[in-house]
Amino acid sequence: MQRSLLMIGVAVALLFAWSIGRMQGQAEGEKVIFVSAKDAKFSVSPNGASGASMAAIWGDASAGAHGTFTKFVPGFDAGMHTHTNDVWLVVIKGAYLYKDDAGEKRVGPGDFIRVPGGHKHWSGGDKKEGALFYEESSGKFDLIPAK
Repeated sequence: MQRSLLMIGVAVALLFAWSIGRMQGQAEGEKVIFVSAKDAKFSVSPNGASGASMAAIWGDASAGAHGTFTKFVPGFDAGMHTHTNDVWLVVIKGAYLYKDDAGEKRVGPGDFIRVPGGHKHWSGGDKKEGALFYEESSGKFDLIPAK
């Protein structure tokens, strides 16, 4: 009986959390969104990192769920850090360089990587091309330097 109540409680909590994320991510309604990376308006990323810029596609990276085009200049180094929320990205051009305790990854055009919230890692841009990628998260963007 207690196990059944616990399972019901967990299911309700998960459903509630999912519905909040879904509502935040669908603030744009049911309309089609099209943005070309070459015509996007890039500005300094919300954390103010020199060498990283973002162009909003949907949502607001400084406030909640969002999708952006993100650019790293050649040789960009974000240092070791974490994010509060999961971050999903697909590289369009150049290479997103990723490193954690498990090793290094070169995430190239067409490649996908998911970085779980709270996971300590290093990221940067290819030394010659930098990186252009689509980035999405269910919460606001942050970059918390690792200690």
